[in-house]
This record gives sequence, structure tokens and C-alpha cells, in this order.
Amino acid sequence: MAIRSIRKIGDSILEKKCKEIKEMTDKTRDLIQDMFETMYDANGVGLAAPQVGILKQLFVVDIGDGVRYVCINPKIEAVGEEEQCGEEGCLSVPGKEGKVTRPMNIHLEALDQNMEPFSLDASGFLARAFCHEYDHLQGVLYTEKVEGDLEDVQYEELEEEEMI
Repeated sequence: MAIRSIRKIGDSILEKKCKEIKEMTDKTRDLIQDMFETMYDANGVGLAAPQVGILKQLFVVDIGDGVRYVCINPKIEAVGEEEQCGEEGCLSVPGKEGKVTRPMNIHLEALDQNMEPFSLDASGFLARAFCHEYDHLQGVLYTEKVEGDLEDVQYEELEEEEMI
């Protein structure tokens, strides 16, 4: 497996809609593993295929809850009218954050890494992560939804003692 280059804001591939995945191939299996490795290497919680230059409807999410999500050809619906507003960042927009309003609760339907259908209801941070990655598949960056200005942020590297 390999760590892939993450496309940055300004790259036209991030503005394009992605195509459905019709079947699981060895190439797609490798892509999924590479996406997880790339996301972890960059300290992210989600990564969509266009962020690594692939225009396919696929994203991965791991918010640290012990579950690694693979979502192929996802569909997302807001559940209820409750919203959440919070800071978001993106691996394709390094060093920036901005306030974005998202649904508090969503219903997701997708295919997993075995092309088996699944659905789940998510709320809070997990719902935010799914919505953020789903937007990438539509060619939308969170910067288009930011309320107010983008803020500069610096993430400090953890000292070895802090990682224990």
C-alpha cells in the first residue's frame, strides 16, 4: 500500500462530480487501503477519492470511535431540522478552518468495501464528517459553505510523551 498525494484547493479535480463505482476491483481495494494510510499519515478523520485524484464516489472516515467506514456510492439525507455549526478543516485546504453549518442528524446509505449495501444513522461529529466527505464527491469544498472568514490554524506536532 502507499501514501498518495493529497490534491489541494485550486486543483480542478476537486471541483468535479464523481462517478459511481460499478464493481469492486483489486485496484479499488488498493485505493481504499491507500486512502486510509494517506488519511492517517495526514492526521485526518476523512478522505474522499477526488482528494487523491480519483473521480469515483468513494470516501473513508475514521473519527476515532473504533470504526473504519468505507462508503461507496453514498446517499445522505438530513434527519429532522436540527443543525450544528462548528469549525471544519480539510486536508485539501491545509492551515485553514472555518465555521460551517451541517445537519445534526443524517441517514446514510452506501455500499461497503465488499459492495454490500448498508445504512446507518449518524449524529454530531460523525454526521459532520460524512457530510463533509460527501460534498467532495459533488465537487464542493467546505470553503464554499464557510460562514464568515477562513481562519489560519497551526497544528502542533505531538511530543512523544504526549502520544502515550
